[in-house]
Amino acid sequence: MRLTQKQETFCLKYFELGNASEAARIALYSPKTAAVIGRENLLKPKIAARIQELRQKVEDESVAIVLERKQRLTVFLREDNYNKFGINRLSNIQAITELNKMEKVYETAINVDNRTLNIIVNSEKAKKLTEKLIEGERTE
Repeated sequence: MRLTQKQETFCLKYFELGNASEAARIALYSPKTAAVIGRENLLKPKIAARIQELRQKVEDESVAIVLERKQRLTVFLREDNYNKFGINRLSNIQAITELNKMEKVYETAINVDNRTLNIIVNSEKAKKLTEKLIEGERTE
């Protein structure tokens, strides 16, 4: 099944910008609902598959894959160059961390065991409503 023109534009812009809300606005979804539509679009299997397809097309040998990053971090872990030569690997490790975040290597699911839930709201009204819900107040 093919994507609509809006969905294809959303995929291309999300891939380019990495921002679902902005991609939805550029794809001509309503500016009022762009943030919600953007998040919803990322959950749709067809759209997720298209974004993954775009990512695979541009991957080349200049980008370190996860295995290569693990190998590099292992080398950093095993060497003791800081004490010997004054080498600080912090910037290398931060770069690998950023690449991992960009490719969503880290788990972003809700941690049920610790009961941690991050709620993102886009207005003061939504923030107040969310706070009431968390505190167990009625919101009629």
